[in-house]
Amino acid sequence: MEKITDKIAALPADGEYFSLEFFPPKTAMGFSNLRDRLHRMEQGLRPLFVNVTWGAGGSTADKSLELAELCQRELGMTTCLHLTCTNMSRKLIDKALEDAKALGIRNILALRGDPPRKEEYRTAEDSDNEGGEDFVWALDLVKYIRKKHGDYFCVGVAAYPEGHADESHPLGQSLEHDLPYLVEKVQAGADFIMTQLFFDIEAYERFETTLRQHPSGAFKTIPIMPGLMPIQSFAMIKRTAKLSHAAMPAAILDRLTAVKGDDERVKTVGVDILSELVEQVRAIKSKTPGPKGFHFYTLNLEKAVTFILERTNLIPDEPAEEEAVVDSGPTSAPFLQINGHAIPPPRSHSRSSRRHSSVGSDPHNRVIASSGRRTNPEWEATGAEAGVPAEQLNSRANTLAISEGEGALGREATWDDFPNGRFGDSRSPAYGEIDGYGVSLHMSVTQAVRLWGHPATKRDIDDMFVRHVRGELAALPWSEEELLAESSTITPHLAALNAKGWWTVASQPAVNSTRSSDATFGWGPANGFVFQKAFLEFFLSSADWAALRAKLQQPGVRDVVCFYAGNARGDFVSSDNSGSAAANGDKTKPTTSSSSSTNAVTWGVFPGKEIVTPTIIEEVSFRAWCEEAFGIWDEWSRVYGKGSDSEKLLGGIRDDYWLVNVIHHDFVDQQALWDLLLA
Repeated sequence: MEKITDKIAALPADGEYFSLEFFPPKTAMGFSNLRDRLHRMEQGLRPLFVNVTWGAGGSTADKSLELAELCQRELGMTTCLHLTCTNMSRKLIDKALEDAKALGIRNILALRGDPPRKEEYRTAEDSDNEGGEDFVWALDLVKYIRKKHGDYFCVGVAAYPEGHADESHPLGQSLEHDLPYLVEKVQAGADFIMTQLFFDIEAYERFETTLRQHPSGAFKTIPIMPGLMPIQSFAMIKRTAKLSHAAMPAAILDRLTAVKGDDERVKTVGVDILSELVEQVRAIKSKTPGPKGFHFYTLNLEKAVTFILERTNLIPDEPAEEEAVVDSGPTSAPFLQINGHAIPPPRSHSRSSRRHSSVGSDPHNRVIASSGRRTNPEWEATGAEAGVPAEQLNSRANTLAISEGEGALGREATWDDFPNGRFGDSRSPAYGEIDGYGVSLHMSVTQAVRLWGHPATKRDIDDMFVRHVRGELAALPWSEEELLAESSTITPHLAALNAKGWWTVASQPAVNSTRSSDATFGWGPANGFVFQKAFLEFFLSSADWAALRAKLQQPGVRDVVCFYAGNARGDFVSSDNSGSAAANGDKTKPTTSSSSSTNAVTWGVFPGKEIVTPTIIEEVSFRAWCEEAFGIWDEWSRVYGKGSDSEKLLGGIRDDYWLVNVIHHDFVDQQALWDLLLA
């Protein structure tokens, strides 16, 4: 039950340390796999502490506490729990702090969270008078923790090297504007500062220098931990930098752009970039006495951060007797292959965090022996050698090698090494939303109203979706960016569907054997060929869904399509159970594992690799996304306040509509899906 500041104080004056951040996985299998991953990273990397992100209220908050308990109690890692205060009652904050105490957690990162909309989040159980406490800023939470719990908790606060802003494209974002508020947070009792991610080293140097030399003296000795995010894919890091308001220097962007079509190369270049950033931060921090700290946003992935930590010598030393040799020579026994490596293509019509593909998405994670049984004295033990006690299998060196993807165990451990999104593998700890903070519009009320106005009829929403697919509207609540280039081939179809009230949130065209170097559809290494099945994911009314469902189950259609559908009440149907639940009208009966399919909708063939299937659609991931998608209707309605016409409209749509995903298996016929839906 150590405090972070006590652990830092115990380090040598010239010592270094690092921390790792994780978010609660969206699925039970993802959580189980994260447990194994955390155990490896604790053993191999030995972070000074770990951070667990917070989802305000409900099941997301429970998942945060469950993950924090795993880290603190089961794995014995000093844990820092994020806690946001806006849009939460004092009762919920009190419960979160008491739960943290019960788990033995003594470290809290006090955050504001989304822009406050207290009235929209008030529930029937909330009192109108909660003792005069009003949580609008992180400063309010810091003061409240100190008032209620004294110095029991070590409290950290966030800072933004380039300045903070609520808008996706902020004006007037500046460190100078933030400084008075940061001073107040520290003077109110903050023990350490953790920064948002950045890539502009000059901006960070200005930030740390300004703080250390501030006339208030508030920052003279306080630990300042720079936030660093390993680069997992080109599209993901661009989106994350945008949401975090972090500038991407041209030199870094150019290096990434040169390899953006191949995520393996992007990750390799990303390791180089982050390792260079660590060295540059080291030089900046050498001007201030005391241990130097670094914080890494892992995105629940291990390979890239392990390479960075090892390359920059941040992993603390261990006694020599704990080390073991991983590879005894150039010749080794036949190894196993776990699906090979995979490279996710850019997805069309996508919200990048929810739509980017994963890796190793074979439905059963096949294990394939690279060769038949052979005999070779070079790797067989002699009789004398057989009597020698073996090296410790779970040594730290072996664990590091596994985390870096070496050998059969390494490939199995890092099977999901590329970022997962809505169409990734739901078994991955990284599946789903990348930031782990739960459902959010990722923008302020002001910006939401500016983009989407005050919808009064369903026709207004039709027009919004049509404008978006035509490139006339920058974002939707479910899609923060404009459509990608490949959507241009199906834009007329998307516009027609949206115009009739089938609101599309994800799609892709059919592609039959296009070269991986193709400027529009290509992805992955050179000299490969890529394929896609057409699919569409969209909202439609319950009446329209009843008619479409009957059409999809007709003879001649049901054999060439697969569909999944769900609503806000938790009802679910799919073509997998069309002979049972669907036929019997039981919309709530789930499919069984024996009948549930996994649909690879994007795959590639490359020299020297197994077939890569980075994009899949299956029941578990659809159900997880469906819950989030309808949660976004709630978030959007709260923009307008209770009782308003827009709030009533959006709430009614949420209660009546279904989210449906239809996949057409005929990837040779590029018009098959669109002819079916528009007929």
